[in-house]
Amino acid sequence: MAKYVYSSSPHVKSPATTRRIMIDVCIALLPACIAGCVLMGVANPAYSKLGWLSFMQLLICCVSSVAAEFVYLLCCKKSFMTILKEFDFTSLVTGLLIGMNLYPTTKWYVGILASVFAIVVVKMLFGGTGKNIVNPAIAGRIFAFIAFGAAFGGSMAFVNPANGNAVQIVSPVSGGKVTAGATPLQTLFNADYTSTLTNLDLFLGTGVAGCIGEVCKLALIAGGIYLVVRGVLNFRWPLVYIAATGIVAVLIVWIESCFNTSGQFVPALMGTKFVPALKAFLPSILSGGLILGAIFMATDYVTTPNTKLGNYIYFALLGILTAVLRKAVKGEAVSFAILLMNLLVPLFDMYIRRKPFGYVKPVKEKKVKKSEQKEGV
Repeated sequence: MAKYVYSSSPHVKSPATTRRIMIDVCIALLPACIAGCVLMGVANPAYSKLGWLSFMQLLICCVSSVAAEFVYLLCCKKSFMTILKEFDFTSLVTGLLIGMNLYPTTKWYVGILASVFAIVVVKMLFGGTGKNIVNPAIAGRIFAFIAFGAAFGGSMAFVNPANGNAVQIVSPVSGGKVTAGATPLQTLFNADYTSTLTNLDLFLGTGVAGCIGEVCKLALIAGGIYLVVRGVLNFRWPLVYIAATGIVAVLIVWIESCFNTSGQFVPALMGTKFVPALKAFLPSILSGGLILGAIFMATDYVTTPNTKLGNYIYFALLGILTAVLRKAVKGEAVSFAILLMNLLVPLFDMYIRRKPFGYVKPVKEKKVKKSEQKEGV
């Protein structure tokens, strides 16, 4: 009997370890990180330091996240070699995502505190990898936004800290200009839904002002395709989230356009206003951090439902919530939408359960009427 090894399930072996998956995520994030740093600097000849500031922001967040995890585990009396051996790169992914959600000119201490909060409070205090109830990077981003306000970025994101002058980002594709932190997302709330930047600008990241990681959508999609090929990401969930957000954004525009100047709803306008409302679809999905959040943060294994049906409902509701919150606050709301939906995941898992293999629904016994019972007697 000594040759047999007894252990708890699961017993299926697979090369897909947490470390391997997180390394794949890091690789998938690199194109967006590089594109963000390069485009921030290239599009600003007058202030090319934005590229280096973007790189330093990412580096600070990564080092802070990894250091926070090591220090926490050392305080828990784990040896340094044990921590190094068990390092699974989850804290590095968290640091990268927090850095990508910050502006180039965000104060250096914001990234440090956001990373420490995400790792220590949101991840480690709940038990470490796989035990967190919300996505650590999302929580860190929201912590920075709420706690530091203007220091996080906001309207001062693209102001030269040396002289206080507005930094102008110019698109080499369309020649459109964005100044002093005005983001393309704001055009979603203009009456005509027009912008100096084209949809191609938004897709390539040329002339786009925003957080480092949300600039180039092409790079984000390339990273997502890599994860799909590696078997890390199910392509359905980002698509459902992005499509739901775009569709609801179009519906909101359509309904709004059917109101006259007196604020009265005119049903007769519905037929003529639908096609013009469709032009809000692409800007709504290409602006802000929707694609970054859809591919790399909303799809976190730990904070999504366990069933296929649960995931379809989860990501559809997430898209609806994102579009509605964006309209309500007239700004970015992806992080808040993901955080709110993360908190509802236990309810999805409670009421939508996976059927066991070979499950057969039990046949209910027919209730016998009292009159039939008496006749039988």
